Amino acid sequence: SIEGLARQTSGFSGADLENLVNEAAILAARRNKKTVGRDEMTEAIDRVIAGPQRKSRVISERERLMTAYHEAGHALVARMLPHADPVRKVSIVARGMAGGYTRTVPDEDRMFKTKAQFEDDLAVFMAGQVAEQMVFEEISTGASNDIERATAIARRMITEFGMSSLGPLAFGKKDELVFLGREISEQRNYSDTIAFKIDEELHRMIDTAHATAKQVITTHFDKLEAIALLLIREETIEGDEMEALF
Repeated sequence: SIEGLARQTSGFSGADLENLVNEAAILAARRNKKTVGRDEMTEAIDRVIAGPQRKSRVISERERLMTAYHEAGHALVARMLPHADPVRKVSIVARGMAGGYTRTVPDEDRMFKTKAQFEDDLAVFMAGQVAEQMVFEEISTGASNDIERATAIARRMITEFGMSSLGPLAFGKKDELVFLGREISEQRNYSDTIAFKIDEELHRMIDTAHATAKQVITTHFDKLEAIALLLIREETIEGDEMEALF
């Protein structure tokens, strides 16, 4: 299904798509196939986005269980919040630096995002750690990347996009090397009072996202367990398989 592939590769550049097809062709050759099929394309998408499988990695049963509930938390909250992107795949197979991953992809390419979409994204990021806390009554280092990404998005909402109670203002002037597209430094053009308010607003946004994730998981805890148990059994589930649980 070309349409299905297109949906899963929303936001890919031409170079990304070329890389994807090359990866799929290599996989097909390794499997002694004459044609590139759906399995190779799907695996290639995962390789381009998250890296190759780390089959050599051995983890304990408890870690595997924790990863399953962590990813189930992301998937459940993404499924239940109205402005979050649809869940395309959930996996507890280690890839790159990640122990597992939940892939959410919009139905179509978008040029901009709304405040409501960002707020739901923050809740989805928080959901992995919330699920761990609720099920195991402790938290792990598995959420470090989620927290980093959520904090970065919330800070941009406040300092760049004017999406906070501080109003439609931009804080901090960035000096960039345009031809590299990299931020080199940021000039602080605001007072210590504003810096304190930015930190306060940042805390409020993350706390709100955390509370939203907790509310969704508490309300639909049976679905969290169903997704986690399916993940433990299958290791990887597609969006339509997860949808069947609902």
